[in-house]
Amino acid sequence: MDTRGFRPMLLEISDKLSQDNVDKLKFLCIGIGKKKLETIRTGIELFECLIERAVIGPENTEPLRKLLTEIGQTVLLENIDKYERQTRGSPVDVLDPKEREKIDIATEVIVERLGKKWLCVGRKLGLQSTQLEGIQEKHSRDLEGQVRELILQWMKIKKETAKVEDLIRALRDCKQNLTADLIVKNLEGHGANNS
Repeated sequence: MDTRGFRPMLLEISDKLSQDNVDKLKFLCIGIGKKKLETIRTGIELFECLIERAVIGPENTEPLRKLLTEIGQTVLLENIDKYERQTRGSPVDVLDPKEREKIDIATEVIVERLGKKWLCVGRKLGLQSTQLEGIQEKHSRDLEGQVRELILQWMKIKKETAKVEDLIRALRDCKQNLTADLIVKNLEGHGANNS
């Protein structure tokens, strides 16, 4: 994994943080210690401290995502997404092409039919509350966008282990059996059954 973009990404985020944002982040970082926190004035100083304590790193951006979401700066999550796309490639790039095709077929059915139940499905797929809130904020008036983003975030988490069966199971767990059945039917129709 090419991690050269990690520190520039942190610098970019730091430049966009107000002093109030930095103070809120410091308040949330309880494991650092009061004396050390008193010396921190900028976002980059705080990030450096988090790197030293192995809280965040080039392959561990999730704690940073949570912190930014907690202080209401979900718009800055796009910086992390961009960094991850550049270093890892898109989550769909690491998937087996056949599995990707199945997930694409399932995604279209889910986008068309799921509606507001996407939050339940998101929880069943293992997304954190902060991630779900971030998706809601990013696509506040776009239900289709929320559902597509949910599946994209799930694929980022699962990487090459993302399977259409997990989507179907999550739908069934949320009593969305009709949508799950329709996915199975569409997969069979495309010769991409979920076996």
